[in-house]
Amino acid sequence: MTRHPRPAGIAAWPARTLAAAWAVGLAAAPVAAAEQMLPVPVATIYAGDAIKPTMLRDQAYPESYKPRLPVVDSAARAVGRIARRTLLPGETIPVLAIEEAKLVTRGAPTVIVFDEHGVTISTQGMALANAAVNEAVSVRNTATGRVVQGVVLPDGRVRTGQP
Repeated sequence: MTRHPRPAGIAAWPARTLAAAWAVGLAAAPVAAAEQMLPVPVATIYAGDAIKPTMLRDQAYPESYKPRLPVVDSAARAVGRIARRTLLPGETIPVLAIEEAKLVTRGAPTVIVFDEHGVTISTQGMALANAAVNEAVSVRNTATGRVVQGVVLPDGRVRTGQP
């Protein structure tokens, strides 16, 4: 097999091209990938703990980061909620790992408010389940022993009847 000699100047071509590209900025350093900021716990948050703003910090993740489960995308969506399981420091917070704070707790006394056609009657009751705002809950009227269905109001009372 016969090798043909390279013409003069061909060997220098790649080096000259690279130098020219560098001069115009075509071969500049790669652009930094966009980042997304996700809240992570500063310290371990245990199941049942209410999440406070001081418990979280934002951590940068590459735009290509895809968690296995949907995660909380801002601290505002986690603050005031309750951890359903232990949340580890530096790890993203799965959406399913937090829940709304329960205003009505099973076995705790609560106020039942009957409100229908402008008539309002209040009485004491015992919650039969945990419930958050606007959730339905069964409550036993402590005076009569009857169980009624109601909806939790923002102040923790349970409203029955038609508004």
